[in-house]
Amino acid sequence: MLDRALSELLKPNRRLPNQRWQIYPQKPEFAQKLAVLTNISPIISQLLINRGMETPEQVQAFLEPESLVLPSPLEDFPDLAISLELLQNAIASQTKIAICGDYDADGMTSTALLLRSLRTLGAQVDYAIPSRMHEGYGINKRIVEEFHSEGVGLILTVDNGISAFEPVTRARELGLAVIITDHHDIPQKLPPANAILNPKLIAESSPYRGVAGVGVAYILAVSLAQQLGETKGLIQPMLALFTLGTIADLAPLTGVNRRWVKRGLQHLPKSNLVGVQALIQVGGVQAREGEQGTKGAGGAEEEILNPKSKIQNPKSLKPEDIGFRLGPRINAIGRIGNPQTVIELLTTDDMGLALERAMQCEQINASRQLMCEQIEQEAIAYVEAEFVASLQKDRVLVVVQPNWHHGVIGIVASRLVERYGVPVFIGTYEDEEHIRGSARSIPEFHVFEALEYCHDLLGKFGGHKAAGGFSLPAENLQVLRSRLIEFANQCLEPQHLKPLLKIDAEVNLNQINQQLYQQLNALHPCGMDNPDPVFWTPNVQVVEQKIVGKGHIKLTITQTIDNQEYKIKAIAWRWGDYFRLPPRVDVAYKLRENYFNGNTTIELELIGVRLPIQLQQFFASPPTPSSTTFEYNKRHYTCGFYKNGIEAELRIKNSEGKVLAMQPGHTIGLLGINRQNAKEVDISQPQYDNIIQVALQALSMLSAEL
Repeated sequence: MLDRALSELLKPNRRLPNQRWQIYPQKPEFAQKLAVLTNISPIISQLLINRGMETPEQVQAFLEPESLVLPSPLEDFPDLAISLELLQNAIASQTKIAICGDYDADGMTSTALLLRSLRTLGAQVDYAIPSRMHEGYGINKRIVEEFHSEGVGLILTVDNGISAFEPVTRARELGLAVIITDHHDIPQKLPPANAILNPKLIAESSPYRGVAGVGVAYILAVSLAQQLGETKGLIQPMLALFTLGTIADLAPLTGVNRRWVKRGLQHLPKSNLVGVQALIQVGGVQAREGEQGTKGAGGAEEEILNPKSKIQNPKSLKPEDIGFRLGPRINAIGRIGNPQTVIELLTTDDMGLALERAMQCEQINASRQLMCEQIEQEAIAYVEAEFVASLQKDRVLVVVQPNWHHGVIGIVASRLVERYGVPVFIGTYEDEEHIRGSARSIPEFHVFEALEYCHDLLGKFGGHKAAGGFSLPAENLQVLRSRLIEFANQCLEPQHLKPLLKIDAEVNLNQINQQLYQQLNALHPCGMDNPDPVFWTPNVQVVEQKIVGKGHIKLTITQTIDNQEYKIKAIAWRWGDYFRLPPRVDVAYKLRENYFNGNTTIELELIGVRLPIQLQQFFASPPTPSSTTFEYNKRHYTCGFYKNGIEAELRIKNSEGKVLAMQPGHTIGLLGINRQNAKEVDISQPQYDNIIQVALQALSMLSAEL
């Protein structure tokens, strides 16, 4: 009975993040040589090697992006010259120009960028964005015909259009000129536009290859301003919008993106765009030194605890300030609000209107967060009840329920991938007969190929390797689930069904200081294709832990090196399910600055945790013989591994016959002469943890001798 009761008690504690750790091979000699040649620290050169840089020239171009010699965009984009001619003629003749944008952050910032710049350059210009809920992505015939009836002569698409063959054909039939600016994958048949600007159509070696939709819009607007000799006062506002859109769209921060985003992050805090200032102010990105939030409604406690939420140094922002604070407020509008709110925010010069629109973004983002949390909890409950037992066999999750908001289910899909480690297809009923959904993936599973495999069951679908969207008749749902399981079993092995965590290097806690953090600044801006460095430290002790905010774990960890204890604070976002963490773990983390009462400290943002390798190996295959003796504090003990049910158990016995028993990953052990009368003890407490570590060391030495 006691065993069963203890087992039930320990169930929540036994679950740790379901992860695969991939630690980059360390190349100390090469890293040292590259460090000397480029005058950087060996740890930075190792991080750059991990990111594919092997020569001093590559390192130089990365660390100093302004040294990159850029070709003229006119050389790399074949249709840029004709695009500029069409726009110049339209401005000169006052022909109406209409922009057709998209409802995500990239599309809305692109629309705002071209609206602002074209109006400043004297164009007669307006815009339209299709409805996410009623029309879906991209320009359509209704919009084309509406533009025609309003007397538009030139259509300019942003962040869409490359696949819009029929709408563009219709526009040309009606006598409208069309310029497509997009960055999505190229279809087999291009639309009959007058000009197409898409980085996927240019050489792979081009530094412009990775730009998002807002990057194409920026190149077009800057080129036009230069041709007209009207760049004064235009470049910096456009750079601010480029930076917002590029980071929010998760575009790769390499090539020109890295160069321009680095510039943009320095200019954003002092941007003369009142909409950007309002967004920064309302989003809480800038604060006076030492200023902190206060507890109250709206999850303010979470804001205090989040080192990303308050940026005391306004000289330059970091991508996470946009990615975690500004981007979601823009994206929330596209998901569940009216994109016009963001366009007005980013194009107005009236601070009053800007603050009003920024507050709307704030309120809608708060609604989006609540909606996501509710749908996520419903989805988890549904998965746990229906599918969790067959996940290893199915290797994919298909979750469809009524009354979920289509605008946020993609976010929930990402969270389910993180939780269960399998590709997720999530949908909701548009009506009794139709389902609309989103998909998110793991590295070994190609979403678009999976959708193509099921094309005969679907209505519209699209996407790429990591994500996609789809619709289908509700009657096809069960067949779709079976087909996706079939596809997943063709391309996924059981070992793939854990989220992949890429780790740069091992670091001890005594190496973590302000100097190391400052060295890492050389890698910024970090983002897609240049991720934040991830470090790991083995066998640390968790000495304090508590739940804070909305299910985060705040903790203190220590590491003993040469008889000296090093201590550091850490936060694990949204890890409430894993509380309490075991007393001894390996941790993987990013470094973050935390500001409090005028003091700056370095803390860890945990992204991975596992049982120490030594402990994993022992419990997986205990040494034979699996018991030995040791001495601790001048007292003699015996210790060994024993089977208890299906798991191995470590038992430590003193000379009086009292036994301490513990299982891997548990924070509660049993202490007593026999199991019936044993009491539960917290083995993370130092008096127990210390003796456990000595016992494991003795068993390790025994194993080494065999």
